[in-house]
Amino acid sequence: MPKLLSLAFGIDKISEQFGKLASFAVLAAAMISAGNAFIRYGFDLSSNGWLEIQWYLFAATVMLGAPLVLKLNEHVRVDIIYGKLNGKLPVYIDLIGLTLFLLPVMLLLTWLSFPLFLKMYQSGEMSNNAGGLIRWPAMMLLPLGFLWVSAQGLSEIIKRVAYLQGKYEMDTHYEKPVQ
Repeated sequence: MPKLLSLAFGIDKISEQFGKLASFAVLAAAMISAGNAFIRYGFDLSSNGWLEIQWYLFAATVMLGAPLVLKLNEHVRVDIIYGKLNGKLPVYIDLIGLTLFLLPVMLLLTWLSFPLFLKMYQSGEMSNNAGGLIRWPAMMLLPLGFLWVSAQGLSEIIKRVAYLQGKYEMDTHYEKPVQ
């Protein structure tokens, strides 16, 4: 179990780095969006390339930020049920969800999206818009993001099993989101 926990902590560190990249992508997208609006309305100029880079940055935010959201236990769940659970029951529910739902779906999406990325990369596919960008960098984020959410899911499984075995301390307190 110590080697598996080391693996889990290594995955966590990479997810944190991806999360930092995602936060920079949000900032860059906001700055580009504001700059686009200023130039479009102030000088009556526009560029499809600048609009598309915002979409790419949004894709980076979602696909690189999702593993950190899972690590921080802030992902989507059925709060009506989960918030009422006590003791080790939420950990068992997490294990079921991670192993039966998250991992299979993320691995399937990785498997399905990788050939699309590869095809776009090999063909050098470009946007149909005038001044548009190459598409493979945005498409690359799909298999990368899905694969890393899978890795983070594996990390969460390892940590929860170690917690149930008494070999890892974990905060199982779940704070329901304010609505």
